[in-house]
Amino acid sequence: MHVPIARTLLPAAIAGVVALSLTSQPAAAAAFPASHPRVLVEYDRESGQQPENVVVTPDGKVDVVLSRSAQIQEVTPGGHRRLLASLPQPADGGVNTPMLGFSLATGLVRTDDGTLYVGYAAGDDSLTGIWRVRPGGRPQRVIALSAASLPNGMALDERTGRLYIADSARGIVWRAPITGGTPTAWASGAVYEPTNQLGVNGLKVHKGAVWVSNSARGVLLRVPIKPDGSAAAAQTRATGLPFLDDFAFVGRSDDVVGALNIANEIALIHPRDGSHSIILTGEDGLRGPTSVALHGAKLYVLSAAFVLDAKPNILTAHFHRPHHQEGR
Repeated sequence: MHVPIARTLLPAAIAGVVALSLTSQPAAAAAFPASHPRVLVEYDRESGQQPENVVVTPDGKVDVVLSRSAQIQEVTPGGHRRLLASLPQPADGGVNTPMLGFSLATGLVRTDDGTLYVGYAAGDDSLTGIWRVRPGGRPQRVIALSAASLPNGMALDERTGRLYIADSARGIVWRAPITGGTPTAWASGAVYEPTNQLGVNGLKVHKGAVWVSNSARGVLLRVPIKPDGSAAAAQTRATGLPFLDDFAFVGRSDDVVGALNIANEIALIHPRDGSHSIILTGEDGLRGPTSVALHGAKLYVLSAAFVLDAKPNILTAHFHRPHHQEGR
């Protein structure tokens, strides 16, 4: 089923046009290399606590973006939650947010000193962009984007101190200094653009390249960073990944664990040959997964339940990492 790009189309975690496909997936238990899945935390969808993105702290806690409520929480390994920050919400609820019609907090980056950077699509020129939250401090917008943008996945290139930001509505990868300032369009073109669903979505910097998913096209792209810092031509590294949302690399390898939001599955993707296998499904507790994170032998999966009549959650599983992929 196809629906025009409009307010009926939901974010990195949302694709209501295919809600039926989520309920018709065949049941299957966790498959190697994932095992022992369990729900760590359940959230209240009615209050907007729909987890969208995640980073793991050095001490094994996770910082989580709650998208509709525009909050950031810290969650301990035991499931205890602590509010870290709340972003200011637009008075009109974000009715002018492109492709959504409501405001949404999205991507998340954490620096070594504990400072957080969160993307915000608010349909408002004074709010949309990247917000910085220093430990114990108040949120401050440091990178402004226009109301026509939908900032989503985001990653820091630690070598250069630059943030890369996926704009799901405009089909652009933006780049800006993490210290703040005016972003520049680093990469754009048809391969990044939306169709009747969101375009570029999840984003990571890995081995001298920006890797990005295009959810509408179900592909994983690798975009080398040239010596002068500009973007080389995008390389398609995997296809056939329905609404690939956010993803995480397995150690130092190029293998990727990715959230297939529409299919309600987690995939292990092998970019070397483009193959993938399904390692977690709805039977394991997924509720429309939006993002993943790996920390040692633990896999975290966030599910926002945007199209399911279910409670959003954070799920953990043991991840059996092959010896050649160990290390971070």
